[in-house]
Amino acid sequence: MMNSRNAPITSLIIMRLDLEAMARGMLSSGQLVAIKRAQQGSMQGGLEFKTEIELLSRVHHKNLVGLVGFCFEQGEQMLVYEYMPNGTLRESLSGRSGIHLDWKRRLRIAVGSARGLTYLHELANPPIIHRDIKSTNILLDEHLTAKVADFGLSKLVSDSAKGHVSTQVKGTLGYLDPEYYMTQQLTEKSDVYSFGVVMLELITAKQPIEKGKYIVREVRTAMNKNDEETYGLREIMDTSIRSMANLIGFGRFLELAMQCVEESAADRPTMSEVVKALETILQNDGLNTNSTSASSSATDFGSMRGAPKHPYNDALPKKDVNESDAFDYSGGYTLSTKVEPK
Repeated sequence: MMNSRNAPITSLIIMRLDLEAMARGMLSSGQLVAIKRAQQGSMQGGLEFKTEIELLSRVHHKNLVGLVGFCFEQGEQMLVYEYMPNGTLRESLSGRSGIHLDWKRRLRIAVGSARGLTYLHELANPPIIHRDIKSTNILLDEHLTAKVADFGLSKLVSDSAKGHVSTQVKGTLGYLDPEYYMTQQLTEKSDVYSFGVVMLELITAKQPIEKGKYIVREVRTAMNKNDEETYGLREIMDTSIRSMANLIGFGRFLELAMQCVEESAADRPTMSEVVKALETILQNDGLNTNSTSASSSATDFGSMRGAPKHPYNDALPKKDVNESDAFDYSGGYTLSTKVEPK
């Protein structure tokens, strides 16, 4: 077992390892960590494992999940992360975590995760496109600070790439940028699209595709700017925020989300522009913007011959999108009991 700087981790006690390859562990120092374990014999898992080590060893930001160490011996492939006790954003929005996310907390979560993405796009050298932004890959620490996780599908953008990478399409249906799907040209704006879908989740608490309904289409159809309170979204809003008297900046937040999910990448803002807009919403409420509040289940869409159809124009499956992971992040939300350091 090695840490991310190639020094040995002398002891790792795995507290629980279930059939879904999830675990929580404790280092000899008493530090709680989260374990992500590749399924044995999974070639894709091995490639994602290598990619994640390479990327997380060279990027450091308070809104990115930190890599503590890794194991690659005796047929085992495990990544060791900082422990995130409040699990994923999806868990909180679904009500399964028991955490109540009021509107201000949701704004802080949006700002934090947007800052993490901005770092990847603009400050990492070379820039990094995450390629699988979704609510299950945004984790919450003990202070509900948002941290972007899972870099197994991420791509580096070299200087010669001219802002895009021609690559086989991978991602998660519902979050997947339709322009990337149809052109196979991946850009930072593909992450922006996915982030816009997450913003709509923060409003509705719905998964991107539920019972054949696509969240972007549903919001776009329901929107009514003459309704100054909920902009026509009252019926599809998350009930836990719908009853709140004053949703600061709700209209601007919704407008920003819809800009992020524009069909054409050229019409979408950059992540740094998203951060500035979200910070403005928070500042207008007098909030401190410095206080910001698991493996890829992405689909490999294979080699697409000719011009593929738009991914969301045809009939969608009338079921919720299920997660099926070769790599799974093992945050605290998966465990029924808490382990305290002795």
